[in-house]
Amino acid sequence: MDIDEITEFIETLDGVLTLAPGPDSNFPELSWGDTFFYYAPDGQVPTRTQPFATIVTKNYPDDTTSDLDRPGAFRLNVNAGREGFTATLGYGPRDLDDHPVDASEFDTWIPHPVYGTAGWLSVVNPASATEATARDLLRTAHRRARPGYERRADQRSS
Repeated sequence: MDIDEITEFIETLDGVLTLAPGPDSNFPELSWGDTFFYYAPDGQVPTRTQPFATIVTKNYPDDTTSDLDRPGAFRLNVNAGREGFTATLGYGPRDLDDHPVDASEFDTWIPHPVYGTAGWLSVVNPASATEATARDLLRTAHRRARPGYERRADQRSS
């Protein structure tokens, strides 16, 4: 799966807002080239919630273990939640210290290098070994994001 294939798949899910900051945006330069996916059927970027999935194309100052500065490297990150995390890796988000991983390996699910304890999973350059699970996790993350949006929408209308 390349970045375009992942983006196209996610955008088939209802209510998705894709945010792809670039030089003409009001977003920090560090975020340029990355993609953030929200459940936001109103088309407004949520201000009080995280995306349900992201694609990052470079190292961040606090996130270098995936070595994304290599040519062609990118990482898909998915808010899998505790259940999805455990089903995918075979251990829970609180057990990261007992399961060291090589966060730079391609096509292998890993705990997110920064947000793993919050149930986020990542895969560098997903391909045949991770594609089916990626699609399942993205559908689940999308479904999990909907109730939060609906709660916030109810609060706004009250």
